[in-house]
Amino acid sequence: METESMPLASGYFKAMSDADPELSRELDVRIINCSGGQSTLEMAKRLFLDEAGVPDVLGFSVFGWNYNAFGNLAAMYKQLRPDGWVVFGGTHVANQARRTFAMFPEVDVVVNGEGELIFVEMMRAALRGTPVHALDAIGGISFKREDGSVVTTDPQPRIANLDAIPSPLLTGAIQLRHPDGREKYDVVLLETNRGCPYTCSFCYWGGATGQKVRKFSPERIAAELELVGRQQIAEVVLCDSNFGMLEEDHQFVETLIRLRERYGFPRRFETSWAKNKSKTFYAIVERMKQAGIKSSFTLALQTLSDTSLVLMKRKNMKVNDWRSLAAWLKTQGLACYSELIWGTPGETCESFLEGYAALSEHMSRIAVYPLLIMPNTDYSENRYKHGFVLLRGEHDDFEYVVSNSTMSFEDNKRMHRFIFWARVVAENQILRYVWAPLRLLENIDQVSVLQSMDRWFEAQGDSVSRGLVACRADMVDNLDASRVTRGIQYFYLEDGLTEKLVAWWRSDILSRVDENNRHFFEELFHYDLLTRPIYRPASVRGPCELDSVRLHDEDFYLRRGLIFHYDIPSLYARILAGERPAFTPRVREVTLYYRHGFARHLDNHEFVSRYVGLTREQVDAEHRTALPLPPPAEEQRAAAESVA
Repeated sequence: METESMPLASGYFKAMSDADPELSRELDVRIINCSGGQSTLEMAKRLFLDEAGVPDVLGFSVFGWNYNAFGNLAAMYKQLRPDGWVVFGGTHVANQARRTFAMFPEVDVVVNGEGELIFVEMMRAALRGTPVHALDAIGGISFKREDGSVVTTDPQPRIANLDAIPSPLLTGAIQLRHPDGREKYDVVLLETNRGCPYTCSFCYWGGATGQKVRKFSPERIAAELELVGRQQIAEVVLCDSNFGMLEEDHQFVETLIRLRERYGFPRRFETSWAKNKSKTFYAIVERMKQAGIKSSFTLALQTLSDTSLVLMKRKNMKVNDWRSLAAWLKTQGLACYSELIWGTPGETCESFLEGYAALSEHMSRIAVYPLLIMPNTDYSENRYKHGFVLLRGEHDDFEYVVSNSTMSFEDNKRMHRFIFWARVVAENQILRYVWAPLRLLENIDQVSVLQSMDRWFEAQGDSVSRGLVACRADMVDNLDASRVTRGIQYFYLEDGLTEKLVAWWRSDILSRVDENNRHFFEELFHYDLLTRPIYRPASVRGPCELDSVRLHDEDFYLRRGLIFHYDIPSLYARILAGERPAFTPRVREVTLYYRHGFARHLDNHEFVSRYVGLTREQVDAEHRTALPLPPPAEEQRAAAESVA
């Protein structure tokens, strides 16, 4: 990977150690940041076989996808350092010590809450020579006696003063750039607060659901943003649960804008937006638009079924009045996407498809996630009440829903067939331009298009079509809607698939289009396929057949000499605005520009739009919005007077 994911949680621990006089003198705390694609052996080499040797204490930040790998690493570690300590922390193991110790007896301690203060106490105990079987004085943990019995100490209170946790950025515990100046992380992660006032049945937000929100100080946050801007980091992602809920969030955005005016950075900002949209949210969005700060706005609906909303404890959220919000965002010229969860109690195939269809009238990008039963959630604690039949994943430790009280096994298989196309083609934007014109001009909705693809490719007997159906089967047969990567790769790497897609479009879709509009829709589909990002994974060797150019300090692939008969971007914008334009063909030659780097984000739908093919005009327009804003008129006058 050219960039890594920023290890914020581990950075907090290192910052705590570095700021403590005793610990900083006695400890050498190192962060080993492993990517999701690394094998267990590759991680073991980095942990145990480099020049630093085997550590005395090994801590893991655990979630469902790394639980088994980290358990295996703990077992190897104990062979190398039998008297070393293994500590597991994170939402997947909190309050799950008995199961964790039973599966991985090499684990010594499980942390059951916020870990920063507990980490300091544990390290002081280790330095004093306290046995790992006698940590009774430390609250908020589970450990084992020498006879194997499990001890869970009283919970520690939530950290009230979050500034007691030193900033990993400001202390240098996390460096944002490599020594040669390259950006180290794909995005910079920050927190402005912790806690979530809601109690959604599927969620365990850091163990802080139903909790009062606690805040980091504005001064600390401003200093972190100052560092990000000064180091010219392009994107900030907040780990807050409900951004736009607090007045301090408006202050954060004003600081972000001020620093962008000074440094030109950060240019993009992402977060989990507040479920209940207040006046503060609307003011923030308008201010961000005015300043040209890019972000994606998410409608985290999860379901449109009233029955399911009640069971997941989200019925009274204002986000459920989503139509007016989507319409308002459209008036602001801002795109949004939505999230749905398949498999929640109360949902049926019919209600889910109705909800998807309703959403697709306002946005084409709808992220569909399978319901995974997380430890400590209401769904987990009340699994029998909801009639869940669950199965642990083969390659992770999540519990997958096979059926529930309102969803049979056959229902689940049927919906996974639809979800394959919804996730691969719509959510991950294999097609982007065709959806709104089909709906607005031809009354052809997104659900019917996706179902048409499923039927058409199922009926084909050629090897290319069968290969795509095999990708679908990988998701359906495993009842795992997260298995999208294989299908996405197939769309980008199978040379013969474009021909099949064109054949499907002509036979199943164009036949339903008004004859006078067919030429436009044929070219619209061609434009959609041509503007897909350029996918060049690291495994592809040799020169690219496309030329490259550097423009506005970014690298782009070029496709020159493309002939179209319509100005697709202009017509598309007019259709979205409610017009029914006349399609008068006129030959035009187009050059398309594609940013480098899409392979790093292949299966992350939030990044696709950054890598699609753009005209030079579109590239220049994006660059203009990313430039620092000129200072206000009064500042310009003051500057001129000072020069005079």
